[in-house]
Amino acid sequence: MNDPVGSCHELLLRLAGRLPDRQLWRFRDWLAAGALDALARSLPLTLLRDRLAITAQESQLLNAALLTAGADLGLLNALPWVDEIGDVGYTFTPESPEWVSTGDSTAVVLGAVLSGRSEVLDVRGSWRRHRSGPGPVCRIVLVTAAAEHARLTGELQRVLRALGTYEPGVEVLPDGGELPAYHQAALAASEPLLPGLRGYRRQPTGR
Repeated sequence: MNDPVGSCHELLLRLAGRLPDRQLWRFRDWLAAGALDALARSLPLTLLRDRLAITAQESQLLNAALLTAGADLGLLNALPWVDEIGDVGYTFTPESPEWVSTGDSTAVVLGAVLSGRSEVLDVRGSWRRHRSGPGPVCRIVLVTAAAEHARLTGELQRVLRALGTYEPGVEVLPDGGELPAYHQAALAASEPLLPGLRGYRRQPTGR
């Protein structure tokens, strides 16, 4: 059965690190709210404007997610394709490269929000920065969940925005399966945020 929300969530996962954070979190917020029609209008235009090429698999996800919501087929067909996605130019570390101690309050709030959620299997964090030189350091929250991926992403983004992170980096990952290189790198450099879930470790997978 076609699942437009699931297809769109997977597509936005694959676009992490390629779309600007200010756009990515907003698109995920719309998805969590069920606004596929808004995504159908805006996401293809954004990809074209930013000249962001997609793979054949991403094109299939885009069509599955947005065609029935009213996306312009001509715009979808105009998107450039590439065989594979290259390095997106980020490095990840378990602790902030700038030694900003903001992790404790975030972990406490996330623990309260996610307590007792059977679908949540693992919660980890890493810090992302541009490989090319000075630039903003962004905390990436990596949640492995068995279900409700889009809804959980939207909820956690709103929590982090309430804590003062205006462009939250929340990656809610499926349990098992192949992950993009961006998420593999973020996971490899991550540390647990919720001690109660330390027994579970999402193993990064190869491409």
